[in-house]
Parts: sequence; C-alpha cells; structure tokens
Amino acid sequence: MIVTTNQLYKVAYKKFAVGAYNINNLEQTMGLFRGCIQSKAPFIIQLSKGARGYTDKRMLEAIIRTAEQIFPEAIFAVHLDHGDEATCYDCIDSGFYSSVMIDASHEDFDENIAITRRVADRAHAKGISVEAELGMLGGVEEDIKVDEGHACLTNPDEAGEFVQRSGCDSLAAAIGTSHGAYKFKGQQSLRFDVIEAISQKVPDMPIVMHGSSSVPVEEVQRINGAGGQLDPSARGVNEEEYLPAARLGVTKVNIDTDGRLVWTRVHREFFRDKPAEFDFRPPGKVFMQEYANFIAHKNEKLGSAGQLDAVRASL
Repeated sequence: MIVTTNQLYKVAYKKFAVGAYNINNLEQTMGLFRGCIQSKAPFIIQLSKGARGYTDKRMLEAIIRTAEQIFPEAIFAVHLDHGDEATCYDCIDSGFYSSVMIDASHEDFDENIAITRRVADRAHAKGISVEAELGMLGGVEEDIKVDEGHACLTNPDEAGEFVQRSGCDSLAAAIGTSHGAYKFKGQQSLRFDVIEAISQKVPDMPIVMHGSSSVPVEEVQRINGAGGQLDPSARGVNEEEYLPAARLGVTKVNIDTDGRLVWTRVHREFFRDKPAEFDFRPPGKVFMQEYANFIAHKNEKLGSAGQLDAVRASL
C-alpha cells in the first residue's frame, strides 16, 4: 500500500526512523520488499533523477506497482531523491509520488527558499509533501559533488526561518554525514548537538538524514578480496547512532551506498568463485536474498522493525 510520507512521519516522529532506500532495478526492489516484510517495517522507496533516467521512469514505476501487488501487506511511500525544480514538477504532475525532494542547497539562503517555496506550492496543491535541504553535505551523490572544504553544517538559527518561509514539510539537514562510499577517515560521530538545536528551533518538523550508510568494513574487505579497489579506510555512520538520532527528531534516514556495496560484493564474489558462469540470474537470486537480509538488519537499527501494525492502525 502506497501512503503519504507524512503519514509515516506522524507515527515515527521521535520514536523511530523510517528507512529510505534507493532502488534502480528489479532485484533491488524485490530484496527491499522482502526485507521490509521480513522485519515488519514501513519504508520509503527513493527514486533519484539518475535512477529515473537509467532505463525509463515508467519502468521503475511499473516495477513498484507490481511489487505492491505481490506484497499487499507492505506499507511504503514513494519519494523523489535529490530533485531539481524541473524533475520535482514532473514527479508532482505524474501523480505517482508521495513526496519530492527539492535540493537547492547549493544556492544562497534566499534563493534556496524561493525555489523550495515554488515547489512546495505546486506540490501541496496535489497533496504531495516536500523535503528541502539546508546546509551542504560533502561527498558525491549521483551528479552532485561537494568538496569537503565547501561542506557546511545546517545552522539551527536559520532553520526556523527557512521552514517558515519555504513551506517545506521535512528538512534534510547537514549533521555530520557525507554522501558516497568515501566518507569519514577514522571514527566520527553525528552532531547530536546540531540535531537537538534544529529540533528545538522547528519542533514537530521531521529531520532527514542524508549520507547515512555505514560502509561496513567487512563489505569493503570482501569486495577488495574479490578484485575491488575501494579505499579500506572509508567509514560511514555508526549504526548504533540511528536510533538515538531518531529520538531527537531524525525521522527519515537515507541509505543507498551500503546497498550498492552489497550488490558489488555479491557479484564480485560470485564470478570470482564461478569464472565459467555467464548467467546473470544465479547471482541475482543471491543478491535479492542478501539485500533482503541487509534491509531487515537496517530496519532493526532504525527502530522501524515491528512497526508495521502501528502504522496500519494509524491509517
């Protein structure tokens, strides 16, 4: 069942975080649904601008609608991740999306507000919610690249004005994370002081955490052991920090990189161990199960596992 993003936020706010997972193909979709049913968790499917152009946006939408029929007990929202203004309007007009993210964080404060306001007005007219970004995460996300020297944390004092003037429904905040597989060098932590300060400035506003993959050391080691060349020092967000952040107001947690690492590890190891194999379906089956297990594990860490009945009762 596709629901609005706001419906999930109302149940989750300051109790648990809803996992928002990017998909690009059939295998990811099946693993995602299986993992969320396995862990009895609500979830958010994210389609990026890049994913919508990978084959054709209608293909991904058809896959999602088919999965909804195969897994009628699933409760989820469909979200545009890191959209520009034109892509947001295309998704709003399609009638398929629960929410859209307008990322104008690279603009100055007033221009970010103006762009977000235009998107919010158009989205709200059709009952669609809007996520906006204030502050800038470092790293690489699709075609968005921010040098770490230009990354900046969200200013809590600006958050209240931004939310009021822009009309956004959730706020993607820079709170110590970064995009991509090349994240932290050494152990770092979320800025819980910034999360708490933002929550105080804009009470009841769901905070969104981007760049939330943990980049497990074991995954990186296994990928490199099967011929990969990932930076072995790369680190992500400590999974044990998900739930404490959720209880301060982080209601949506975006996880993409970790899923790509699972895909890469499964396929590298499969063809390393079976070099004569050329059928892509056997590793695809392995990946779907591995991805389902990965999703169920993440949902446990987010606190969303076991929340499906509570969400259903709220609808």
